[in-house]
Amino acid sequence: MDFANYDPDGVNRGREIISAKIVIAGGFGVGKTTLVGAISEIQPLTTEALMTAAGVGIDDASKVPGKETTTVAMDFGRITMAEDLILYLFGTPGQTRFWFMWDEIIRGAVGAAVLVDTRRITDAFAPLDYFENRKLPYVVALNRFGDAPHYELEEVREALAISPDVPMVLCDARQRDSVKQVLVTVVEHAMLRLQAEHGYPASVG
Repeated sequence: MDFANYDPDGVNRGREIISAKIVIAGGFGVGKTTLVGAISEIQPLTTEALMTAAGVGIDDASKVPGKETTTVAMDFGRITMAEDLILYLFGTPGQTRFWFMWDEIIRGAVGAAVLVDTRRITDAFAPLDYFENRKLPYVVALNRFGDAPHYELEEVREALAISPDVPMVLCDARQRDSVKQVLVTVVEHAMLRLQAEHGYPASVG
């Protein structure tokens, strides 16, 4: 996806609408389905299934009490961010036994948001490594659960050894405005990466 002609301030009315694919990733039960549902302007497509004995010993549900369903393929939603920008959201399955699907899900994506739950912060290592290895621009969104430990963003950055050039934001996956800010951050980061790699003039702001 080429963001070179994206007009964030809507100055040039009537320009071609740009669509972009954003991946919402993270560990099991971190809030991906909730995030897509909170922002999507269409009825989200979900592939939720009841958790069964197949996940015993594999999926750690101890830190997500009451969770009875899980994403087995992907979540899908859409949001119009501006007159000339539509985002298509693809949420990944969180359990490691479904991670073979991630390579297909990220195909064609311009960036990703990796959700982190401070109740299970070590679960973020594998998703972060995944996007680092594939060189896809991503941001880290700390999903604030009410019963979770509260940490400063820089504490989490240090604990997870996240590069200084990776944006980090606090979010509440249930709140539309909070989710929108996460997506804005992903788009801006992806644009800046594209500009740096191809020499486009900076136009984000």
